[in-house]
Parts: sequence; C-alpha cells; structure tokens
Amino acid sequence: MQSSHTPARLSATFDDWNLVAQAGLVPVMRLAERCGLSRLVAEKVKLTGAGNGAGAAAGAKVTSIVGGMVAGADSIDDLDVLRHGAMPAVFGGVRAPSTLGTFLRAFTHGHALQLHAVHRRFLGALAAHAPLLPGSGEKAFIDVDSTHKRVYGRAKQSAEYGRFKGIRTLHPLLATICTPTSRPVIAAVRMRRGKAADSRGAPKFVSEALATAVEADCTGMRILRADSQFYNAAVIAACRRAGAHFSITTGMNPSVKRAILGIPEEAWQQITYPTAIPDPDTGELISNAEVTEIPAYTAFASRKKSERVTARLIVRRVRDLAKPAVIGEQGELFPVWRHHPFFTDNPAPTLQTEREHRHHAVIEQVIADSKTAALTHLPSGHFNANAAWLTQWAITYNLLRAAGALASAFHARATTATIRAHLVNIPARIARSARRLMLHLPRRWPWQHAWTHLFDTVHAPPEPA
Repeated sequence: MQSSHTPARLSATFDDWNLVAQAGLVPVMRLAERCGLSRLVAEKVKLTGAGNGAGAAAGAKVTSIVGGMVAGADSIDDLDVLRHGAMPAVFGGVRAPSTLGTFLRAFTHGHALQLHAVHRRFLGALAAHAPLLPGSGEKAFIDVDSTHKRVYGRAKQSAEYGRFKGIRTLHPLLATICTPTSRPVIAAVRMRRGKAADSRGAPKFVSEALATAVEADCTGMRILRADSQFYNAAVIAACRRAGAHFSITTGMNPSVKRAILGIPEEAWQQITYPTAIPDPDTGELISNAEVTEIPAYTAFASRKKSERVTARLIVRRVRDLAKPAVIGEQGELFPVWRHHPFFTDNPAPTLQTEREHRHHAVIEQVIADSKTAALTHLPSGHFNANAAWLTQWAITYNLLRAAGALASAFHARATTATIRAHLVNIPARIARSARRLMLHLPRRWPWQHAWTHLFDTVHAPPEPA
C-alpha cells in the first residue's frame, strides 16, 4: 500500500461541518436512551450545587461522559471528542469537558452510591433489550476480583504505596457476570484506597453483585467464584443468604494441608487440558494435572458452630518442575507436586467443577480491557470523582457489550476494543432532505451488515409490553 498522490498534489484542511467521526455513537446512544439511562440518573442521582442542578441536567452530563467513553475517551479533556463537525445535528445536550469535570468533582460518597444504583438498574434494562447473557436461566457465574490502578501526581486522594514497591495506586474492586457461552458484563464496582485489603467490604459487595445478577435475569443457578483473598466465612454466608453457590480458592493454610496429606494416592484422576493453561504460581504453561476431591471438608472449624461450613474441597496438583523428583534404581520415587485447592458447593461432577472454577480467570479480560479504555487514567485528584468515573466506565462497558450482542454473533463475543473499531469509530457525512437526516457511511465497510442490524434494531418501534 502506498500513497496515490505526491505531496505536492495532496493537502488537508479541517473545514467540513457535515462530517462526524464516530457515527456508531448514533445507534449505541439510542440504545442507552431506550434503556432509560438519562431517566435513571434523573431519578437516582440527587446532585446539587456548583451549577450541577438535578434531574435532566445530571442525566445529560452522565450521558455525555458515557458517550465520550464509548468513543474512546480516557480522560476528562478527551470528552471534547463529542464536539466536532456535525455532532450537534445528531445529538443535543452535549456538555463541555470543563463542565463535566466540575460535575464529577461535586460527587460525594453518597452520590457515588446513587450512581451504583443507576448502574444496577441500567444493566437490568440492557439485559431485557439485548441477549447479553444467553443461558442465564440455567447457570451464571459471578466473578469477584480486585486490581491496582497506578496513578500519578501527589494530589490524588487516597492513592497510596501498596502492593507494588514504589508505585502509588488506587484499588478498585470488580464483580462480573457471565454464562458458559457469553462474555462477562460488569455487575458492580467499588473504588478503594491504595492500601485497602483485597477482601475489605467483600461480603456486602458480594451480596450486591448476586442481587444484580437476579436483576439481569439470571434466574438459574448462580455460582460465585473468587480467589483466596475472598475465602472467609462472611463471604460464604453472603452466598448462602442469597441462595447462591460458591467456588473459592482456599490457599494452602494448615487445615487444608492436613486434609491434602490424608488423600490416598489412588484417589487422584488424571486430566489433560486441550490447550495449555498458565500455572497460577509460576505462570508456566501446563497440559497435564491430577484432580481429586474431599467430599465433606469443614472450613472455619475454629469458629463458632453456626459459622462453620461443610462442602467439597477439590484439589488440583501439578508437577513442580523447579524441584526435580528423587530418582532411584527403579525409576522415579518421590515426585514433587504443587497443590491448588478450592472450596465449593457446586453440585457438578469433579472434573466439570474444576474446569468451571478455572474459568474464573475470565475476569482478568475485563480488568485488562479497563486499563486500555477509560481506566487508562483516573483523571481527577478527587477520590469520589474517580469513583464516579469508575462506575460510568462500568456503565459504558455494559452498553458496548449490549450493542455488540445486538449487532452480530461475532460482536457478541468480541472485545470492546473490537466493537469500538468495527461499530463506533466510523466516519459519516450528514445530509439533510425533507427535514430528515441521512448518514452516509463508507462504501464497502467490512462490518456494514452488523452496523446496519444494530441501527435498525435500536430504531425499530418498541415491542408491546
């Protein structure tokens, strides 16, 4: 591929008022309107002062931030991407970045909680309008994990030196929902200070995520999956109260070690992975392992009787290649193993339960997505402004997932970066005729049919209740 013109015969100028750079915002933000995003913000977020107003004004500001994030904005200044060319012809009420920054800085902890309520209701509405979670009537997985987001500048409230030496971070907590056949959507998020323990506030957060799954029409079995940081009696009690199952990594504490030492050698089952998987401890790729279970293991035995839990302890072991086995005259005598146990009341067979627990790693895809999208930066020095930014990123993420599910089967499984590239960041020219607007998009766009299907679906008359 090469330029078809010499530099002397080619020039450029920014002077066309009939162009938009992100024509995909039209159907995506129409989907947000149909699911009532502005109305939910007006009902739930009672933010006053600093010129913020309430009701429709707050709704317009939140949808402006979400629209900018859909287009790829990762800072407050980047939200100015909504004010170019013919954008005023297709959208009204777009706010300037300075106005949106003032709006975010006016948030308190209570307002952030109100925005969480908007996120929960909006996810339920998206699930009603798009096939976000196919198969959720039979089984859904709720995954919980935390991540550290590096921040810069001394003025960031609650940023602290935590897990990573010499790096100041904030510490978001995330919960996602997925099914065996769908990509995850975000059920809940929380912003926390950098040194907050991984499990800080986990029981309440788990209860909220499980309740959100019900609002998203997950009417079948719900299974909470988490790492060892969330292995405590309060988290499991929250699952039991919500009528959900749990599958939580235990780590190698003394009680678990004693239980594993009592497993007879003939109880182990050989499993072979179709594709190599990374070892949780070393990162090495492994293709073979052995699995067994202790069907009645009592966790938290030192606590009072009402807090003890008896369920299955499933253990996977792999060869420790860093410690060579002891070799005798008759061959290998003492192979060295590393064990990975988890505690669960999932009623599925052992190998299926172990496979479903390993699938918990899917939440890492969402975390990776966040750090290449709106969470590339936490743009404000105010902690609650960053908390509101985090929640609005979660709203945006779910909105893009719903748009992909409506566009095509391929985009229902695609990453949000792919959805943005194929369906959102498309240039278009605005033409006017008989008081109607026409979007003229690039001819032979490779994903034309998916875009057209999304556009026609969200602009069709709503189905009768």
